Amino acid sequence: MIYSDDFIYLEFETSEIPWVKIFTKQVFKELSDCDETTKKRLFEAAFIVEKTMLEFYRPTKINWASFANYVPKVHIHVQARFENDSFFPESMWGVKQREGLQRDLRLEEFKVLLASALNKSY
Repeated sequence: MIYSDDFIYLEFETSEIPWVKIFTKQVFKELSDCDETTKKRLFEAAFIVEKTMLEFYRPTKINWASFANYVPKVHIHVQARFENDSFFPESMWGVKQREGLQRDLRLEEFKVLLASALNKSY
């Protein structure tokens, strides 16, 4: 776990790219089921993850996704994408394009930076 507060918690997805999943603590099936405070915190956290990824990793693009078909509860995926990752420009669930470049994700360093930014906003 990367971070947790009264409304959300964040986890890393095991991947070749920096990939953070943001979950609501209370289980909601749809975004429209969330109360306003939870919704606000969920999206605030997603923007903080995006900004922190942009500054720390300098990716080609940031991708957001929220399907919740297999895990039927509200959560958002935020991914730092690179032209030389295995799937770019496809989604990470798409057709593999190449063998991606191995990169040091420095997850522990990123986790500290991200948790600090999330704590400041809470």
